[in-house]
Amino acid sequence: MAPAESLRIQEAQKLAKTDPRKAEAQYKEIISKPPSVTSEASVREYEIALVSLGELYRDEKKAEELVDLITTSRTVLSSFAKAKTAKLVRQLLDLFNAIPNTTDTQITVTKSCIEWATSERRGFLRQNLETRLVSLYMIKQSYYDALTLINSLLRELKRLDDKLVLVEVQLLESRVYHALGNTAKGRAALTAARTSAASVYTPPLLQAGLDMQSGKLHAEDKDFNTAFSYFIEALDGYHTQDEPEKATAALQYMLLCKIMLNLADDVNQLMTSKQAIKYAGKNLEAMKAVARAHSNRSLEEYEKALGDYRHELGSDTFIRNHLRRLYDAMLEQNLIKVIEPFSRVEIAHIAKMVGLDTQQVERKLSQMILDKVIIGVLDQGAGCLIIYDETERDVGYDAALATIEKLSSVVDVLYTNQASLLESGFLMLAGINGRALLQNRDTRSGCENFLYLVVRYPAIKWLSTIICTARNCVPPNNQ
Repeated sequence: MAPAESLRIQEAQKLAKTDPRKAEAQYKEIISKPPSVTSEASVREYEIALVSLGELYRDEKKAEELVDLITTSRTVLSSFAKAKTAKLVRQLLDLFNAIPNTTDTQITVTKSCIEWATSERRGFLRQNLETRLVSLYMIKQSYYDALTLINSLLRELKRLDDKLVLVEVQLLESRVYHALGNTAKGRAALTAARTSAASVYTPPLLQAGLDMQSGKLHAEDKDFNTAFSYFIEALDGYHTQDEPEKATAALQYMLLCKIMLNLADDVNQLMTSKQAIKYAGKNLEAMKAVARAHSNRSLEEYEKALGDYRHELGSDTFIRNHLRRLYDAMLEQNLIKVIEPFSRVEIAHIAKMVGLDTQQVERKLSQMILDKVIIGVLDQGAGCLIIYDETERDVGYDAALATIEKLSSVVDVLYTNQASLLESGFLMLAGINGRALLQNRDTRSGCENFLYLVVRYPAIKWLSTIICTARNCVPPNNQ
C-alpha cells in the first residue's frame, strides 16, 4: 500500500506543474479517506497531500478554497497527536501570507481554529493561534483588540511559566504600544521580554525581533547611534535565518539612522557593503535618494525622492514617521536661512525661494513662531512676516532680585531676634509676679499675659507693638 500511495503523491506533484486541476483532484482523493492512525506511512501520505493541496491553492491565490481545506481537515486532525496537529495547522495558516489582501480572511479562520482548539482542549495550539491573531490585529491596526488579547494571554502564560511564548507575546505588546505612540509602555514591555528571554533559549529569529524593536525605541528617543548597533544585530539575525524581507528592513533602518545623524559618508559606505549588495533593490535606492537630498539640503530633491519611491518609503510606518520629522527639520533650516537677512519679508517671496506653496510656508511659519523658533508675527493682511530682534535677558535684574530676597530674610531674622531680647529683658524687670501671672492665667495665652503686664506700665508701653508683631498676635485693649 505504502509504495502505491507514495506513487500517487509523486504523480500529483508532477501534475501540479503542468495540470493543476488534475493535481487538485488527485490530492482531494487522497485526503478524502481518513488515514489509519496506526499506519505511519498512511499518516505521512495524508500530511503531504494536505500541505501540497494548500500550497496549490496558495500558488493560485485561492483563499476561500484554502479556508475550506483548513476547516474540513480539522475532523481528521483531531485524531492526530497534539504536536503534529499544531504543526499542520500552523503550516496551513502560514500559506495565507503569500496571498495578498487576506488579513480579514486570516482573522476569521484563525478565530475559528481557536474555538476548535478550545473545544478539543488543545491549550498549546490555542495559545499559538492567539499569538498569531495578535499579529493579525496589528496588521489591521486593531490595537484595542490586540491589547485585550495580549492581557489575557500574559496572565495565562505567567501562571504556566511558558517563557518562550511569554517573550513572543511581550514583544508583540511592545510593538502595539509603540504603534500607539506610547513609548514608555513599549519600552517597559520590551524590558520584560528581555528579562524573560534571559532565562530561556531564544531562537535567532525571535532574538532578531527583540533587537529590531530595541533599535526602534532608541530611535524614538533620538539615540540613533545605539539604535544603529541594535539594527546591525537584527540584520545579522535575519540574514542567518534567511529572512530577506526583514533583513532589508533592518538595513533600511541602519541607513535611516545615518541620515538622521547627517553622516552622508557613512551612508555611501553602507551602500557598498556586502549586505547592501546582497539585498540591493528599490528599498535601498529610496534611502540613498533621501540621503542625497538631505546632504544637498534640497527640499525639491527630497520631495522628488518621496514621490518616486512612494511605496518603498510610505509603506513602513517607522520610516515614514522619521522622514516626516526630517522633512520638518530641513524645512525649518531652509526657512531660517531665507528670512535671516530680513526684518520684514513677503511670504510669497519666502515660498518662491524655498520652492513650496504659499499656504504651506505660512502654516510652517506660524508653527515656528508658536514654538519660538523665530520671534515675529504674521501680517496676513499684507501677506508679510515681520521679524523682531531677539532681546537678551539682562542677568543684572535676576541678581538684584536675589540680593533683595536675601536682605529681606536677614532683616526678618534680626527683627525676630531683637524682639526676643526685648521680651527677655522685660520679663527680668517684671519680676516674680510677672512670671507667675504668665504661668497661672488660664484665660489667656502666654503672649497675651505678657502684653497684659506691658500695658500696666505706661513707661514701657511702646514695647507691645514690637513684641506683638514678633509673636503674630493682637495687643489687648488698654481698658
